[in-house]
Amino acid sequence: MRLRIFTEPQQGATYDDLLRVAQAAERLGFDAFFRSDHWLSMGGVEGRPGPSDAWITLAGIARETSTIRLGTLVNSATFRIPGPLAIAVANVDQMSNGRVELGLGAGWYDDEHKAYGIPFPAVKERFDILEEQLEIIDGLWRTPDGEKFNFVGSHYTVTDSPAWPKPIQSPPPIIIGGYGPHRTPRLAARFAAEFNMPFPLMDMYTAQVERVKAACVAIDRDPRTMKFTVAQIVVCGANESEIARRAKAVNREPDELRKNGLCGTPSEVAARLVEWHNAGAETCYLQILDLNDIEHLELIAAEVMPYL
Repeated sequence: MRLRIFTEPQQGATYDDLLRVAQAAERLGFDAFFRSDHWLSMGGVEGRPGPSDAWITLAGIARETSTIRLGTLVNSATFRIPGPLAIAVANVDQMSNGRVELGLGAGWYDDEHKAYGIPFPAVKERFDILEEQLEIIDGLWRTPDGEKFNFVGSHYTVTDSPAWPKPIQSPPPIIIGGYGPHRTPRLAARFAAEFNMPFPLMDMYTAQVERVKAACVAIDRDPRTMKFTVAQIVVCGANESEIARRAKAVNREPDELRKNGLCGTPSEVAARLVEWHNAGAETCYLQILDLNDIEHLELIAAEVMPYL
């Protein structure tokens, strides 16, 4: 099972914080470094120094790392225009020598839209926007060099685009995820290399995986070509005192985290990861909320990874 590091910089992080974690994750052998795409903190956290742009920070990190994969979990379609987003991701793919992945979703956090003057349509319209963005981004990346890309939709029209620049990967993997029982699996089957669920209960996860597999079959796609992954918060400690300290640092309780995340000693965390693997997840994104605790990553790398 692959382990990826997933950060939430809207909760309070500088670029230097993100770079330090990404470089540690690379040094320690984690598969990837991912970040969220949010403009406002959550859960009563102040969030200073304030939000950062996902692809600007990943561009910087791309030049300061060499092997670890980089991506978003996930960009909000309400924040982005598809043509410029395709350009930005292609640029960072070139800057990283082909190491980026694009997670893209419909957006959900109304308050951050209000805080920064971003329109927040009803859920159906957000999914319509997402679908058109996926068609355009995928189309731009796949258009053969020398040909033009055109698209006419309800929200976007693209006319005679040269579809430049081209990413190194052909194309970069697209990640789609979420809980929606109908449209989400269909969009994943059409556009995604990977389907991810953030922080689900295990029975919810297995049910959604089956929906995505069925959606693949419905369009004659082999479900085995889809990667299935999960994101879980992690708090790992060598003993109960260390576990309690790390849980407190992220405003959670160990007993609650043991039920709703990955929490405990390295052997406990590894056993829970094996359960997720048996449920169909080939990769787990470990949500790390205390970005100052590099020793946490070192413990996971040294004492959880070997179990897997």
